[in-house]
Amino acid sequence: MSKRKGKDAHLPIGECIAQVQGLLRERLCCQKLPVRPEGVEAQHQHLLELLRRTAVHGESNSVLIVGPRGAGKTMLMKCVLRDLLEEKEVQKNLLQVQLSGLLQTDDRIALKEITRQLQLENVVGDRVFGSFAENLAFLLEALKRGDRSSSRPVLFVLDEFDLFAHHKNQTLLYNLLDVSQSAQAPVAVVGVTCRLDVLELLEKRVKSRFSHRQIHLLSGTTFSRYQERVRTQLCLPGGFPDPKFAQDWNASVEALSEDKSAQEVLQRHFNSSKDFRSLHVLLIRCLSRVSADKPFIRPADLQEASRLCFEDANANMLHGLSILELCLIIAMKHLSIIYDGEPFNLQMVHNEFKKFLKRSRSIYSFEQPVVMKAFEHLQELELIRPVDSAASKSQREYRLMSIMLDHSQITEALQKYPQCPTEVKQWATSPF
Repeated sequence: MSKRKGKDAHLPIGECIAQVQGLLRERLCCQKLPVRPEGVEAQHQHLLELLRRTAVHGESNSVLIVGPRGAGKTMLMKCVLRDLLEEKEVQKNLLQVQLSGLLQTDDRIALKEITRQLQLENVVGDRVFGSFAENLAFLLEALKRGDRSSSRPVLFVLDEFDLFAHHKNQTLLYNLLDVSQSAQAPVAVVGVTCRLDVLELLEKRVKSRFSHRQIHLLSGTTFSRYQERVRTQLCLPGGFPDPKFAQDWNASVEALSEDKSAQEVLQRHFNSSKDFRSLHVLLIRCLSRVSADKPFIRPADLQEASRLCFEDANANMLHGLSILELCLIIAMKHLSIIYDGEPFNLQMVHNEFKKFLKRSRSIYSFEQPVVMKAFEHLQELELIRPVDSAASKSQREYRLMSIMLDHSQITEALQKYPQCPTEVKQWATSPF
């Protein structure tokens, strides 16, 4: 492979690109925690002091970290834990349990995960407990020191805290907050949520056991700071093996940030989400388009990466459906217009489809079992879903379903559907 000309050049262009991609991918995917979180110093100090009182002095606490997505809630929590664990006494004593409302969808799963993270599977064994409270009390009792005088402090971090409020009777939240309020064991419960109205979701008995401490974070990112983030994430450091390439690369990044079309793309992403994580996804997509033939990120790369980021997954899924499945989707679209968004069943969809078949010359009739199989496939793809769980007890033909697609998604998908019959397109756009 030929080397580029220049006084400082000593690496082949392909090797330079490989090093750039490796360095920037690691930077974008493995974000390092800041030494001090900017703009949230007071919140950082407050939370650190609160958790220190639990970890060192055995004082139970509960607190909520509330703020929009991308405001830095997780980053704040990680920074506080990092600083807290620098103290030797905390390292020896503090136990951590991380739960997520997206993963631990009911109390049974959550309790199993608590047992696993506290490494108490062998202690629990085959014991049968009468209630969640008894099980949790046993786990906390098992954490007591050898002299059984005091328990090790436990930190419970509940990510997507609002989803735990949807568990039956809010048993997990009730018992954790009950322990944190009583003197049973030193426990800190930290909830992380985007819902500003999260307290309204809590039952009265749960709310009464919560300390009502809340730490609010606001997303103060401006567009100029967003653009600066693009430059800092894409620019190469001074110690890059090929200084000449690094200089050219950094100049191209500067030119990219000043390009009008690139600014329009970034403005669109900024308006959609101020979360830096979504920005990093965009930049990684841009980075994958860099090659020896095109060694720098161009505005066109940014535009293409943006198109992929905003691409509609459901609309793309429609491109792979059979003509029968597509016709059933169109029939559902018409039913939702006729009945103003009310749920439908297979029989209604099939009847609507038959109306179209009567005047169609290119689409032939299908047997009922074939139509039912196509309908079930749409449910498997989650393009339609049952209205409630009780629907599973009724006959398949009469289960009420809702469509998970917008009318614009269906119309857009039909434009790109390969060799879609003209009659089907016309039927989709006709009023009835």
